[in-house]
Amino acid sequence: MIVLARVHDRERFLNGYAAEAARLVEQFGGRYLLRAPGALALEGGLGDGRSVVVSEWPDLASARAFWDSPEYRQAMELRRGICDADILLVEGELSLASGSVTDE
Repeated sequence: MIVLARVHDRERFLNGYAAEAARLVEQFGGRYLLRAPGALALEGGLGDGRSVVVSEWPDLASARAFWDSPEYRQAMELRRGICDADILLVEGELSLASGSVTDE
């Protein structure tokens, strides 16, 4: 799962939504690979200045169970009005050893 977020109130975001989302990510079997503010867009404007979050899931069904859960729906309310986000769910395998992405 890849999240590009423009956070308008970082303190409220971190103390509310981010803390609850992190708890739920772990509960549903996910783990964070990257959480970083202030992306620099080298081409296009999609990521410029946004926070970037990348999480890994055991499978697509686990990620969907997290996203569709009543618990996460409640957590989403904590970011309403303080964050605009684009969220992608991508199925594939990342090979960190070679630095390449495979098409499996």
